[in-house]
Amino acid sequence: MTLSVQERECIGRAIRAAEERTSGEIVCVLAETSSSVSMLPVLLATFVALVLPWLLVAFTAMPVYRILTLQILSFLVSLAILCWQPVRVALMPRRARRAVAHRVAMEQFRERGLARKKDRTGILIFVSLAERYARIVADEGISQCVPQARWQTAVDTLIAHARTDRVADGFVAAIEICGAELAAHFPRTEGNRDELPDRIYVI
Repeated sequence: MTLSVQERECIGRAIRAAEERTSGEIVCVLAETSSSVSMLPVLLATFVALVLPWLLVAFTAMPVYRILTLQILSFLVSLAILCWQPVRVALMPRRARRAVAHRVAMEQFRERGLARKKDRTGILIFVSLAERYARIVADEGISQCVPQARWQTAVDTLIAHARTDRVADGFVAAIEICGAELAAHFPRTEGNRDELPDRIYVI
């Protein structure tokens, strides 16, 4: 899924509006998938290609060259199907999908500069579509005041909107929820400056 220019601008405006009331920083990241290509599709496609000739020899009278041709084709077709993102992700156990998405969320938290914020009051709003995973990652300055469970409303909002293909609306709603929570505990102070870009990153 891709966000339109208008949707990205809408999310950017929501971030700016939220940060006008707080000294905290909000960064949004949307990932198409968090799962990198694994060896499992290759192994399964190889297994299919190795088994097929035995079945053809046992149940048909095909010539050898045709069997070998079908073996190559079966490997290529199986590999293409198994590497297709929805199939590849579906092959992963649910726990593994969540673990991979969580790892990417933590990587994005560091890469987007939130861990370098001076007062440690940055949060990451992260969604990984293929894994159906959403998480709010709060820096330690926030975690000391706000328990992780308080962000669950924003996570539930993100997931609900993603299920109806309204991811941009989900981000805007989650930003408003997180912004209100940050404003309550970390109100904007005089001289506070915006340290990070007010935008969504699509990876």
